Amino acid sequence: MTRLWGSMLARFLASLLFLLYLCQAVEVSNNGNWTVKHEAGRCALRGQCGKKSFFGGQLPCPDNSVAQKPDAGTREKLVAICGSQWDHGATCCDSDQIDALSTNLKRAESIISSCPACKENFFNLFCTFTCSPDQSLFVNVTETQKSNTGKLIVTELDNLWSDDYGKGFYNSCKDVKFGATGGKAMDFIGGGAKDYKSFLKFLGDTKPFGSPFQINFPRPSSEDFINMTAADPDAKACNDTDEAYRCACVDCPGSCPELPKITENEQCHVGVLPCLSFTVIILYSIFLLLLVTAVSGHVAYQKHSQRKSERLQLLQDAALSDDEDEGNDVRHAGMLEKPQHHYWINSKCDYAFTKLGLACARFPFITISASVLVIAALSIGWMNFAVETDPVRLWVSPSSAAATEKEFFDSNFGPFYRAEQAFLVNDTHRSGPGPVLSYDTLAWWFDLENRVRRFRSMKEGVSLEDVCFNPTGEACVVQSITGYFDRSFANVDPDTWREDLKRCTEQPGSQECLPDFQQPLQKDMILGGWQKADDILDAEALVTTWVVNNHRQGSKEEAVAMDWEEMLKNLFKDAQREAHQRGLRLSFSTEISLEQELNKSTNTDAKIVVVSYVIMFLYASLALGSTTLTVKSILHKPANALVQSKFSLGVIGILIVLMSVSASVGLFSACGIKVTLIIAEVIPFLVLAVGVDNIFLIVHEFERVNISNPDESIERRISKALGRMGPSILLSASTETVTFALGAAVGMPAVKNFAAYAAGAVLVNALLQVTMFVSVLCLNQRRVESHRPDCFPFIKVGQSDSGTQTGGQYGYEEEGGLQRFIRKTYAPTILNRKVKVVILVFFLGIFTAGLALLPAVALGLDQRIAFPSGSYLIPFFNDLDHYFNTGPPVYFVVRDLDVSERRHQQELCGRYSTCHPFSLTNVLEQESKRSDVSYVTGSTASWIDDYFTWLNPTNEECCVEHGKTCFAGRQPSWNITLYGMPEDGEFIHYLTKWLSSPTNEACPFGGAAPYSNALVVRPNSTTSPIPASHFRTSHTPLHSQSDFISAYASARRIATEVSASQNIDVFPYSKFYIFFDQYASIVQLAGKLLGSAVAIIFFLNSLLLGSLATGLVVTITVIMIVVAVLGTMALSNVSLNAISLVNLVICVGIGVEFCAHIARAFQFPSKSVLEKAPSGLVGRMGRGRDARAWAAMVNVGGSVFSGITVTKFLGVAVLAWTRSKIFEVYYFRIWLALVVWAATHALVFLPVALSLAGGEGYMDSESEGSLEEDLNSRRYRAILPEEEYDSDDY
Repeated sequence: MTRLWGSMLARFLASLLFLLYLCQAVEVSNNGNWTVKHEAGRCALRGQCGKKSFFGGQLPCPDNSVAQKPDAGTREKLVAICGSQWDHGATCCDSDQIDALSTNLKRAESIISSCPACKENFFNLFCTFTCSPDQSLFVNVTETQKSNTGKLIVTELDNLWSDDYGKGFYNSCKDVKFGATGGKAMDFIGGGAKDYKSFLKFLGDTKPFGSPFQINFPRPSSEDFINMTAADPDAKACNDTDEAYRCACVDCPGSCPELPKITENEQCHVGVLPCLSFTVIILYSIFLLLLVTAVSGHVAYQKHSQRKSERLQLLQDAALSDDEDEGNDVRHAGMLEKPQHHYWINSKCDYAFTKLGLACARFPFITISASVLVIAALSIGWMNFAVETDPVRLWVSPSSAAATEKEFFDSNFGPFYRAEQAFLVNDTHRSGPGPVLSYDTLAWWFDLENRVRRFRSMKEGVSLEDVCFNPTGEACVVQSITGYFDRSFANVDPDTWREDLKRCTEQPGSQECLPDFQQPLQKDMILGGWQKADDILDAEALVTTWVVNNHRQGSKEEAVAMDWEEMLKNLFKDAQREAHQRGLRLSFSTEISLEQELNKSTNTDAKIVVVSYVIMFLYASLALGSTTLTVKSILHKPANALVQSKFSLGVIGILIVLMSVSASVGLFSACGIKVTLIIAEVIPFLVLAVGVDNIFLIVHEFERVNISNPDESIERRISKALGRMGPSILLSASTETVTFALGAAVGMPAVKNFAAYAAGAVLVNALLQVTMFVSVLCLNQRRVESHRPDCFPFIKVGQSDSGTQTGGQYGYEEEGGLQRFIRKTYAPTILNRKVKVVILVFFLGIFTAGLALLPAVALGLDQRIAFPSGSYLIPFFNDLDHYFNTGPPVYFVVRDLDVSERRHQQELCGRYSTCHPFSLTNVLEQESKRSDVSYVTGSTASWIDDYFTWLNPTNEECCVEHGKTCFAGRQPSWNITLYGMPEDGEFIHYLTKWLSSPTNEACPFGGAAPYSNALVVRPNSTTSPIPASHFRTSHTPLHSQSDFISAYASARRIATEVSASQNIDVFPYSKFYIFFDQYASIVQLAGKLLGSAVAIIFFLNSLLLGSLATGLVVTITVIMIVVAVLGTMALSNVSLNAISLVNLVICVGIGVEFCAHIARAFQFPSKSVLEKAPSGLVGRMGRGRDARAWAAMVNVGGSVFSGITVTKFLGVAVLAWTRSKIFEVYYFRIWLALVVWAATHALVFLPVALSLAGGEGYMDSESEGSLEEDLNSRRYRAILPEEEYDSDDY
């Protein structure tokens, strides 16, 4: 669109609307009644009789004389322009009028020629008005004055046309597209009229660039217009049955074929519930019904049996029921159900870890030194450390369709424009938002925009004109209310600006309202919030958009544009203060803002994360010491606190975590895998959570070995502890490592890089824990037995206990409160048969609720959440959502299609009768009619249609070659059937000429301005002379993440359907697609990742535990944990995206961490603990599963609670104080849900499930034939206080 084109259009309207009505007046004196007689065969005006002033246009004279027959030459010209129906009879026009009529109607034809019905109705109206012999029947001159020549001229008249014709005329033209603007012809010929009355009013209103006199189109009335009859010819419909008048689909919805119904978005529902939710709820209800039935039947049967055996029970001693004796201890009863077999893999693992522990304990300094050297070597890769900050490279796989298509688009058409946008809003008052428009506000806004134009950047010294999008070289594209007033506040009249503004919003195509870049400004693009009151003057926001040229990433031109945007950002920040002083609010965004704000480090989040880590560190250090310290022992000998403390051991454990993270970062940085912000924030937390757990298990087991094997060397005791806990660490670490590593196969860099770093860190951490930490543990124990204080080993404390003797009075003879609670109360309670039923019902209910909520988990990531707290972009995106009611442009790109062939032309075009019914342009037009599901709206800028229109010889000054109009006199002539249009080499010849043809007053269809970047033409190519071209349309206004995702999916669907039906290669492109491509496959990706992880969990657990049943129970428990977390996400408004997908992968790994140790303790129970299982747990149908579940909880339940649950809970709880919304939503909420659900499932559901469906147990190699077996009573006495050992209550 160019200034020249707009000027040409304005002149066309001006000349058309006054030259059509020129008539030679016959001066009469009739006291103001200029059309005295209204009868057939009589005129109302004729000829041209002068002007109002020197600068005005020629006006007609009143003439109420009889119509006259024209001469042959005049008749010929009239028939040529108005049709054969004028080949006979008298007329009210002369030769000069017909010449003017012909010239101006041809200009109108250039706008509406694509729709024959609209053209016919337009021509018919003005031909009838100008030349009808019955003119006086529907025209009445109401006002005249003397011209500058002294003759009477008409200044106002009434023109009667029937409602039927008015409606038909408007309907035939309202959807006609004007391709050069990408808008509708009605915006220009009718001022954007929404009904036929407004259309006719626009044509008749006096305006500088319109009608030179007032033409009223009143509604016909026999009372008001005596002896007059409205003109009522038949209006041609755009979908007329006569092919000569039938318009193409793009210009007439009634001519379009019906598109197939969209079914892919329809989801299965039963009432308001998704089918999945309905199904699981029904299944759970059936389960509850069956359970109630079974329990009722069992109770009834028990009562019946009890009545039958009453006499026998009176004669016998009352036998204790299972429920009554479940809490009583029968010494050595557990021996009856002791596992009798070894599992060879476990035996091998026990042996290997025993040898490894022995080696590390014997050579601690060598082990520690070697570990440090290896970590240091891996950390050398830090020299190649780099953080990925580009959002595109973070969220989109380089091989994905969106990435390759963006690269194709940018390389062929250039990068998409850079957009700078600002909102001025009046919402700073307590009463709420109010109108923003006022004379003073406009004055300030004009001044601000002038500053934007004048100011230059600091580094490059460039201004807006140097960087803006300027398709014609005459004006920058700036979409603003100031465009209605030619960018000058001098044009804003303090008395009439409101009326001027309303007129321009209603008629944006009128010449006085066109901006300097000559493209109509739609009110939705420059004003917001007016829809509430449906009054433009009540708009609550001004919107201005500056369009800036974009360039290749990393280029000098891009740097120049970014430098100017930096200046603009600073200018807007100053303007925000000015707006505040005026009681207004200014929000803005520049092209550089998004990446800058997303990558801005927030000190608040860094502090919160550090505090979280410190709390976990302090807890771990203190809790480790509690394994050998009790209140009684400290009170008896305070020096014990110094010696038995394990604070330094905890510090070493934390250092090992940091070393593993450092090694992983170094290794993968050396491989060229960049770090992301997710990795920096999550990996240390993840590894610390996993690592602390393993440290607790090793230390707790070592203390137990100290009790049962006090006489052995430290090295032997360490090896025994690692031999027992090593396989458990192997199980959890291998499962977590493989689970995380699965994510490395994903194309999305954010997930892929996280998976690699997490797998590496967890693996290195596990290796260091079974080597370096074991060596440190050995050194620590040597310090303890040498009576040296923690942190100061060079000092010796005389009054302290080493704590290794079984008979030590205050070392290990006291059982911890948590351990005692689990052994005496918690474990027997949850394994009670009635309690088991309640637990199963409850957790299956949680699982059912989680499944039912899965469809409610939304997709997307609201950008406002990702910004730092206080970012200036947050109010901008709020305003964008509330006030900007225009959708982003979308391009449908055609690749490698030889459009020089007729059949391919028909597969793309839309304005010609032989275009394929389902061509690209026709389909896009049809999709815009169902925008509620297609998310496509507005007309399509079809280059091929406008190219063929440019060839139309009617547009005499468009295609001119060798001084002659192209296609003039050609056979076959130019026509809407396309036959006779150029093909092959001729097509390319004229196409190249068209693309260099300017858009100017003489020809508005030149392709240089609107389409120079829409095609790639290679005239010498033998395969495809047009390897790429695009067709532009728009999306509907998109406000939510769901809207953006659905719009992207819809565009994909449209392109796929067109590609399939026409056998061509089409893909959609819009600037935001690159960020939403992940959602096209994220559900499937999540399913594959989590499904693969679950399969790996089942395989590794079954293999290392030696039981498919136990492996299945663990796997089901992990699935239930993940489903519960997903259900929580739905309830807490956490959507599924790359960040939450990473956290779901973490959920799987941490879920295994919670469950693996309990499952292994169940499969390989400690014999000395199993022997003391309550008698009520032995001899049931479970063949000892209850006893093994009890033993597992007693053995490692405390470690799982204190080492995993409490540690993670403390670390996560701190995140509740973060000011970052993304941390609060995607880390705190998910991780808190993970800790709660994983802990409850592992500590409550898993023991019950194992007791019901766990596999056959195995003998623990470390318990067989060792000193531990001989001293089991002594070991148990360390677990069980002496006074309780003989108690009748246990």
